[in-house]
Amino acid sequence: MSKEGGKESFSYSKELKKLHIELVHLQSWVKNQGLKVVIIFEGRDASGKGGAIKRITEVLNPRICKVVALGVPTEREKSQWYFQRYVPHLPAAGEIVIFDRSWYNRAGVEKVMGFCTDEEYEEFLRSCPEFERMITRSGITLLKYWFSVSDEVQEERFKERITNPLKRWKFSPMDLESREKWLEYSKAKDDMFSYTDTKQCPWYVVNGDDKKKARLNVISHLLSQVPYEKAKFNDIELPELPQDRNYVRPPVDYQTFVPEVY
Repeated sequence: MSKEGGKESFSYSKELKKLHIELVHLQSWVKNQGLKVVIIFEGRDASGKGGAIKRITEVLNPRICKVVALGVPTEREKSQWYFQRYVPHLPAAGEIVIFDRSWYNRAGVEKVMGFCTDEEYEEFLRSCPEFERMITRSGITLLKYWFSVSDEVQEERFKERITNPLKRWKFSPMDLESREKWLEYSKAKDDMFSYTDTKQCPWYVVNGDDKKKARLNVISHLLSQVPYEKAKFNDIELPELPQDRNYVRPPVDYQTFVPEVY
């Protein structure tokens, strides 16, 4: 990175490529050492969580690094112990699990929108730190990221989602209500932090106003939180294709090809 005219300038693509290479080394280390890693992504709507998750996972093996984004709980799940629907998604040895929204739904949208009772909310605040301590005591590395965004930038991104057909699917009626309840969400976040920002499982806040910098910063921090060694890849030499003169393949026109429109 360099500084020009008093402002920091850098090549986003070059920096991202460097971090991607390190993520591949981290993945190999997690797999070979049988580590278990959970990464939670929470934050304001349109704060850049989804883009950061995509940049992390796009170079990783989906069998090793899995993304969990649960939908609305079923009636059966609503009757369960609150954390029960999340436990089956926790990693086994050699796995990384990224939660795109997590059990913190109860302290955020459920609290603000009235989807849970006051008793359920208060019980969550009491039991969540204990639940997370149980997770870490079991040998799982737990990282929690909160993406913050200013109301001005959020408004710009909401407007883009409304006008851009490629992003319209990202906009939901819940987004409108989140704008109307900006202060309520702020208070809910502050209350949640006061209970769950613990020494054992701290929250790491990401400034999401600049999407590209937020992605680089969160990947860089993630790499610093899981000690790893760079993988040593063996040289691979591709073998020659075997030649079998006794086998005659069927004519090409026996197959149905996708039309070459482009």
